Amino acid sequence: MKRALVTMLCSLVVLYLAIVALFAFNQRRLLYFPGRALGPEERVADIAAPLGLEPWRDAQGLRIGWRQVPPAHGPATRRMVVFHGNAGTAFERSQYLMGFGRMDQGRTWQVFLFEYPGYDARPGEPSQAAFCATGREALAQLAAEDSRPIYVTGESVGAGVACALAGDMPQQVAGVFLMTPFAALSEVGAHHYPWLPVSLILRDRWDNVAALRKYRGPVAVMIAGQDEVVTAAQSRKLFDSYAGPKREWVDEDATHNTVIDAPTEVWWREVSEFLIEHSTPRSSPLLNFNSRCPLRDEVDS
Repeated sequence: MKRALVTMLCSLVVLYLAIVALFAFNQRRLLYFPGRALGPEERVADIAAPLGLEPWRDAQGLRIGWRQVPPAHGPATRRMVVFHGNAGTAFERSQYLMGFGRMDQGRTWQVFLFEYPGYDARPGEPSQAAFCATGREALAQLAAEDSRPIYVTGESVGAGVACALAGDMPQQVAGVFLMTPFAALSEVGAHHYPWLPVSLILRDRWDNVAALRKYRGPVAVMIAGQDEVVTAAQSRKLFDSYAGPKREWVDEDATHNTVIDAPTEVWWREVSEFLIEHSTPRSSPLLNFNSRCPLRDEVDS
């Protein structure tokens, strides 16, 4: 009987370790859900044009996302770079174009929708390192183009990119807006998989609390009160941990994917005004940073 019990326990341990190994091997498939290309680039560009978007290309001419076409009266005074969530593509985030880019007839914000490696038609594999590296390159390119201040928006997993870049490049990022963000991905994983040693096997850690410690610009946060993915507690933990000027908005009845983001919502302008009021314009073609990428107002002096 004792031998049978030991054998059964050993079998259970082996089974558990096999499950852990399976999750460890497939973790990026559980985290990133890349949207594929909507069609040939010419066809997608034709669809984008009526929205006021054009391809955003790097120095090699490769498309790295979409950029708002400047209005006839001249370019906006500020630039907003959007890092979207873990599913779909940048092209499908037109609400940021409508909410920020159409404000004041396009005089306040020019919106840039950044695309991740492995998403849409962009080559590469999704990972924290890839997202951070290509995000830094994109911001460096914008800083070299002109002196207009650069702000970043991060949605869900994209909040990890926005926080990482703000921490890496605090003199170049003038302000941060986070939509349904989390404090640390390891804590989100442990919440959903309490029986897994998430902190031991997680490769892409996305610690947003740590990322923002070297940043002191304004941070605006939108929290979904019924967030079933990252949880509202995680969003609040990130907000509470930040030491710089900050403000939060709460959509109490919203889940992770149902935050009311129609362009008519008044919070778009409130976020815009908060970021502008509490930011010191930061933009320079000389980028020096140390990479670490692996309604309530609280404005601190």
